[in-house]
Order: sequence, then C-alpha cells, then structure tokens
Amino acid sequence: MPTLIFATHNPHKLQEVRSLLPVSIRVLSLQDVDYRDPIPEPYDSLEENSRIKALTIYEALQQDCFAEDSGLEVQALQGAPGARSARFAGENVSDAEHIALLLARMAGISHREAQFRTVITLIWKGKLFQVQGICKGYITATPRGREGFGYDPIFIPEGSQQTFAEMHLDEKNQFSHRAKAIRALYELINRLSAESSIS
Repeated sequence: MPTLIFATHNPHKLQEVRSLLPVSIRVLSLQDVDYRDPIPEPYDSLEENSRIKALTIYEALQQDCFAEDSGLEVQALQGAPGARSARFAGENVSDAEHIALLLARMAGISHREAQFRTVITLIWKGKLFQVQGICKGYITATPRGREGFGYDPIFIPEGSQQTFAEMHLDEKNQFSHRAKAIRALYELINRLSAESSIS
C-alpha cells in the first residue's frame, strides 16, 4: 500500500482528497507527520507553486509526497485571480473578503465564464510528475450555499444549476477540478506502481 504525504495545512483540501482516493493509498497530512512550517507559494503559476510545495516537503522529510495548487481563472479578469486566488484580497483574509473583491471587480460584466484549475505535483521515488484537472463554469452575481470553501459560493460548474457551495461533497466531486486532478493522480500512481513491480 503506497503511503504519500499530502503537502497541505488546509483541512478542507485534505478531506476532499481522502474522499477521492481509495483506502489502498494511505494519505498522511502534515499534521500526521508533525510538519508545522509554512509552505511557500511564491509564484504566479499553479504549476510552479505546486512544484515548490512538493519539493519543500520532499526535501524536509525524504518521503513520497504530493502537493496541489488550485486557482479560479476568470476570463473577464484575464485569468485572475489564478495562482493568487488564496491571496487575492490580501494575506490572512476570509473567503468572504476574497469573494467580495472578485464580485466587485466583475460588477457590470455580463460575460462571467471562469474555470477552476488544479495542478498536482507528485514526487515518487525521487522523480517529479504533474497532472491537472479543470472544471469550466461561470461566476454568479451573489454568493449561494454554505458547503465547501474558497470561491465555492460563487462558482457554478457547467452542467449544473447549483454553486459548489450548494452541493454536498459527493455531488461536488462529480464536477470538481480537484476531483479530476485526483483521479489523474490515482491513474498515475497505479501506472508507476505497476512499472516499479515489473522492474
């Protein structure tokens, strides 16, 4: 059974990931391994932030691990907030403040297409791999729902009439960018496991 450390301090992300991966893959949180240091996210790219987070944990603990970075990319805002989604309205501010700023920036804009994107970096036996998941949709005029976190109350995925925050986790997982990326991660782990058992 592979054991992987998930490089996040975010309990919501940990819950989503554990709900998506089979029990045959043991996912340890940073709390499980007593890693308390902040994880850097210095870049304007999801790929680079995901990569540096995974490398930080791998270099500190020398164990197989993965990290993800996710962002909301709004067409009318030239892809913003993107990799800065968690810091859009500043450091250490609430989800509601990020949402309020985004809705203010989109006031009067009728084209509200957006996508959530997740990039996962896996470090497996010292080698680095990346996969991603994308969920297209649009931004609502006002927040709706109480589930989830981040921008979930203002994002409706294609094929639904509900925001992510109006869905239970199992419903959200049918659409979400993170779910798609985790499924791609699972396929990658299966392939790498099969290759290592052959060699």
